[in-house]
Amino acid sequence: MVPLPEGHKFPMEKYGLLRNSLLEEGILAPHELHVAPLAEREEILLAHTAEYIDHFFAGTLDPKIIRRIGLPWSPRFVERTRATCGGTIAAMQTAYYEGFSGNLAGGTHHAFADRGEGFCVFNDIAVGLGVLFQKRLIRKAAVIDLDVHQGNGTAALFQNNPAVYTLSVHGAKNYPFTKVPSTRDVDVHDNCGDEEYLAIVERELPAIRAFDPDFLVYQAGVDILKEDALGRLSVSHQGVYERDRMVFDFAQSLGVPLAMTLGGGYAKPIQPTIRGYMQSYIVAKQFYE
Repeated sequence: MVPLPEGHKFPMEKYGLLRNSLLEEGILAPHELHVAPLAEREEILLAHTAEYIDHFFAGTLDPKIIRRIGLPWSPRFVERTRATCGGTIAAMQTAYYEGFSGNLAGGTHHAFADRGEGFCVFNDIAVGLGVLFQKRLIRKAAVIDLDVHQGNGTAALFQNNPAVYTLSVHGAKNYPFTKVPSTRDVDVHDNCGDEEYLAIVERELPAIRAFDPDFLVYQAGVDILKEDALGRLSVSHQGVYERDRMVFDFAQSLGVPLAMTLGGGYAKPIQPTIRGYMQSYIVAKQFYE
């Protein structure tokens, strides 16, 4: 685990807790989990500038960028960041061949080509899709970003790429306070509940069908939960469950592969977040057993 100062607001422990809980509850079997490979520099270059990558690897980033990322640099943090990207690359490639796969981390949608912010260093979604496009495995992709925070980095990285449709459904008054236009952005008001939230998601998916992608990426943040410390929405666990079912059902109706990343989750205590993440895999197993 990446060492953080005592009292740091990012719940790094959630990743280990999620893995252990998925195994303990029998949601995933040991053979269904694989150690994330470390993304190579050449792969990360598909989404990020060489200067930014090399300064991060060397620990020589501008302190202002480190502050915007919000996590202290360390060699272990470099390894963790490479594993986050590598895990999403592996999940996307597995999904391409098998229909579905997920990364028990990732969804780092605030990272731009030349900088990171909001606990995100490299944009694993953009790196992973870059690998699929480079290998000519896909021609068009759609990113369904349902984290409570707008996917500004993902939007910027694909802004001039007609082969990628980006949907972001997010809190209107939440971070980032300067939004970067996605293909489609939907602002959700504070304290929005299940019924209204699910109606928005259901309304927005048909435009992706019209785009006709052959691959989907689902950023399944659970910081929309009413228990989340940073979310400000009022979606229940049942609402998250129904949201996930809606997305997986949509993917299967299109007949295209889907890769899932975690996204945000900041409940205090962290247990509601872990439960939300676990639900996503429970739903995935219902559709892709």
